[in-house]
Amino acid sequence: MRAVVFDRFGPPDVLRVAELPDPEPGPGEVRIRVRAAGVQPFDVAVRRGEMPWAQIHFPQQQIGQEYSGVVDRLGEGASGSGLAVGDAVLGSTMFNGAAELLCVPVQNVVRKPDRLDLPTAAALVAASQTASGALGELAVGAGDVLLVHAAAGSVGTVATQLARLRGATVIGTASPANHDYLRQLGAVPVAYGDGLVDAVRGLGTAPTVALDAAGGTAIAQSIALGIPPARVGTIVDDKAAAEHGALVVRAGRSPERLAEVVALAAQGKVTMPVRAYPFTEVAAAHAAVESRHGRGKVVLIVEP
Repeated sequence: MRAVVFDRFGPPDVLRVAELPDPEPGPGEVRIRVRAAGVQPFDVAVRRGEMPWAQIHFPQQQIGQEYSGVVDRLGEGASGSGLAVGDAVLGSTMFNGAAELLCVPVQNVVRKPDRLDLPTAAALVAASQTASGALGELAVGAGDVLLVHAAAGSVGTVATQLARLRGATVIGTASPANHDYLRQLGAVPVAYGDGLVDAVRGLGTAPTVALDAAGGTAIAQSIALGIPPARVGTIVDDKAAAEHGALVVRAGRSPERLAEVVALAAQGKVTMPVRAYPFTEVAAAHAAVESRHGRGKVVLIVEP
């Protein structure tokens, strides 16, 4: 099989596509023939060597945490799961998602709804679990005014829509080029930067809770707007959270939460723009994520 690998930490061009042995599913596992693989900031940090806890093994370390595809083979004991060869699925994995084949525990696999295409399914994997978990930890509900920093990104996109479905009002920060996009999601857009606090105050609607997917000054700005630190959560800036007494919101992976969001996506209640790259252009895909610009999700397309 072909897989994305790297043999040293560094910029996007350390990534390459290599031929590796086909994996075989162990007990309780299924093998997936991947059709699309998400690329996320976590992957960028792993590639750079910024995750010291990660189990990295050179040469030919694989990468990738999100996939969608088709069940290709069942391991021993996996037949009782209800999954069958040919079923379309999606889910989370660890360090092997950007590949033609991967093996995963059957309990981590989520069935893909028929009305959801495979690239969009892959695009929703991490963002859905992160956003839904964060909103749960912050107890976002009807009557809240949620300030989402980096609302046009993948997590911000899902968080904005889920919060609206919960009955919250959403104010989203983004570059002016993405303001119409945020309006389509149901958010009130404001430009990020030094003038953000005044811009939000000028709306006349005071935020009650904040989700930071941007880092930098986002937590300090949220608190300056009067949001209690206990209701300011970040998924990217542990240092600022500790400094200001805010929360680091990482609810972890949950196939159940993922299934709930993809069901909403199949109903058209949650959308996710996909920026697709061919599998062989993985370096360009990583560079796009690393730039921290653009809306929605970067996805690698693995051709049959």
